[in-house]
Amino acid sequence: MNNMNEDSLVKKCVQGSRKAQKELFDRYAPKMLAVATRYIGDHERAEDVLQDSFVKVFKHLENFKLAGSLEGWIRKIVVNTALDQLRKEKKYKSDIELDSVNFEIGQSSDAEEMMQADFLLDLVKQLPEGYRTVFNLFAIEGYSHKEIADLLNVSENTSKSQYSRARGALVKALEKYNVER
Repeated sequence: MNNMNEDSLVKKCVQGSRKAQKELFDRYAPKMLAVATRYIGDHERAEDVLQDSFVKVFKHLENFKLAGSLEGWIRKIVVNTALDQLRKEKKYKSDIELDSVNFEIGQSSDAEEMMQADFLLDLVKQLPEGYRTVFNLFAIEGYSHKEIADLLNVSENTSKSQYSRARGALVKALEKYNVER
């Protein structure tokens, strides 16, 4: 069943094939865990979000239109599940007073690590939750500030402000490690 094309895989999953469901999970779970981790920050909690997301994927897979991107559809479910989890935990507040946030990124001891993508993702993970959420939605997922404002129930200006401050914090951290932009 490996290397089954996407349309056949979706159809077999909808029909209840456990092998197809396992293949779909194995195919997309690693990428989607990375997406969940970018929002949640903690690997264990991100795994919970991933599990919840795939429950939703399998529950609603019959509604997936085969003309679209399955990966994009799954990614949207993962992002929304992560945002729901953040709301449930009440760690994300709709209008955070950003000027009062004092943010400092911790030191890294491995100079080689600074040049790797993992290092940059670690910096993003260390951003305050509001900054990290908006940064991920805008810079990585490609949402507009209007879409982010609607998703998070904040103003468009709050979204722009959080993104700007997230970028500023990342630039400051990169300068601290003498990494050129």
